[in-house]
Amino acid sequence: MLNDKRFTAIVLAAGSGSRMNSDIPKQYMDLDGMEVIYYSLDEFQKSEVDDIVLVTRKEDIEYCRKSIVEKYGFTKVKTIVEGGSERYWSVRNGLAAVEESEYVLIHDGARPCIDQEMIRRLMEEVIVNGACTVGVPAKDTIKVVDDDCFGIDTPDRNTLWQVQTPQAFDYADLMRAYDEMQRDNNLKVTDDTMIIEKYIGRKSKLIFGDYKNIKITTPEDIEVAKIFLKKIKKVVDIDIVM
Repeated sequence: MLNDKRFTAIVLAAGSGSRMNSDIPKQYMDLDGMEVIYYSLDEFQKSEVDDIVLVTRKEDIEYCRKSIVEKYGFTKVKTIVEGGSERYWSVRNGLAAVEESEYVLIHDGARPCIDQEMIRRLMEEVIVNGACTVGVPAKDTIKVVDDDCFGIDTPDRNTLWQVQTPQAFDYADLMRAYDEMQRDNNLKVTDDTMIIEKYIGRKSKLIFGDYKNIKITTPEDIEVAKIFLKKIKKVVDIDIVM
């Protein structure tokens, strides 16, 4: 089913990582001997996506080209483009660099713990549903609070999921949603499922991802990701032996 479709992965690496307390952006910090961004690019390189668009800060483009893409032989990275002032503008710049693809996968480069099975399920589901994302059911009770941080509502936990990336979309639909978004002067969006729901009314299918699929945001996350990556590698090694 995938062979006659064309997919592009857009990997976002334009953040500064201010909460990491480091001069090095989080996507380039060391994670078990490799840069954080390495792991996402490596998974997409090994996957069935046709090509990759890497989005980073203007000042990091040459570093990414020489010290990441060329160094590790990521041949599917066809383009490295400059990110925007907000996440959604970085995605928009990435979308503009896509050539001929029918579907796109959007992924935060600071989520290193993705795997092949997750990517393939998204690719299969987006063909059927047009928009989908990985996520996990919320484990904790979630409170809605007012401006003074007093709880005012408690949503039913059974209806709540924590949304992750990758997220996959019909390319034409997502471009149309972004075109509509650019006319809006009151932007309050945090991911692409919100954009496609808000601006063209398309629902996104949620697919179970993995609780290990964390986003590197604080220094503690680096240590947690090291543990998760070792577990993922162990599973892969077992599968190969079997």
